[in-house]
Amino acid sequence: MPLHIIRQDITKLECDAIVNAADHTLLGGGGVDGAIHKAAGVKLLEECKTLGGCDTGDAKITKGYNLPCKYVIHTVGPVWHGGLNGEKELLVSCYKKSLALAKENGCESIAFPLISSGIYGYPKDKALSVAVDTISEFLFNNEMTVYIAVFDKAAYQISVKLFDSVTEYINDNYIDENERPRFLGSVDLKIHDLDCFEARECLATPRLGSSLTDMLDNIDDNFAVTLLKLIDLKGISDVECYKKANVSKQTWYKIMNDKDYKPSKNTVISFAIALELSLEETKHLLSTVGFTLSKSSKFDIIIEYFLINGIYNIFTINETLFKFDQVCLSV
Repeated sequence: MPLHIIRQDITKLECDAIVNAADHTLLGGGGVDGAIHKAAGVKLLEECKTLGGCDTGDAKITKGYNLPCKYVIHTVGPVWHGGLNGEKELLVSCYKKSLALAKENGCESIAFPLISSGIYGYPKDKALSVAVDTISEFLFNNEMTVYIAVFDKAAYQISVKLFDSVTEYINDNYIDENERPRFLGSVDLKIHDLDCFEARECLATPRLGSSLTDMLDNIDDNFAVTLLKLIDLKGISDVECYKKANVSKQTWYKIMNDKDYKPSKNTVISFAIALELSLEETKHLLSTVGFTLSKSSKFDIIIEYFLINGIYNIFTINETLFKFDQVCLSV
């Protein structure tokens, strides 16, 4: 964990493996395939000649050679023929086979292009949905950092309906990014000397009859203790929470074990999304570390849109933030 959508040339990414959207021969072609072969050098082509090609939906692995990655995983995506010829199943298989190869070879990080979305004609919004759904399913049971690298923003699309709806909400609520934000008053935080996991023993069970809103209204705990209370109140596990938040295990341990660690606003909102908090509940959680949501921030307005509409899929939110040139959650 986690999954990041980034705008970068995949041949320049420093990670353990990059994925090549190859053709059946594995001998290089146009687009991403040609760029990867060019950057890797002739030794990549020599190794690919020994692999005997690759079937659609399958994947094979080679060394990275002159690329800044250890491995190149070659996968052959489906050509779009209207969506009724098993294209989705084949595309899902591309991601699953590539991720399995990365795991088998000890990779801790991997970068994908948006497979089949170029000359193979797979609709970009559908291709992105398949990528995000398949990768996030893998990440729920595995620890790995995964990137979806989009070189050209013009080639990146979310659904028209979602884009138009968010645009309308921004237009109706955005004030002016140069206007001074209206921050909340200072928050008097009580930093507990007790380790968060020990504190959980006495704080995990809310008082009989207390609601989530009531509990948040009377917060005097630091962020970590408040987060543990909310996790227990929501009835989910710690691991489920930080994975749904698209937060790494390392960040989770910092929050839990370092009483002086202050998570970023981005991280706090990620946990609010994972816990499916309302807008007001999210504001309360943000206030435990002195943050708020502002009408003069497009990022904040987009987050507000999803909270108000009860949409808590963090990857859908990140796709939208990326489209509007905003920083994605948990980056």
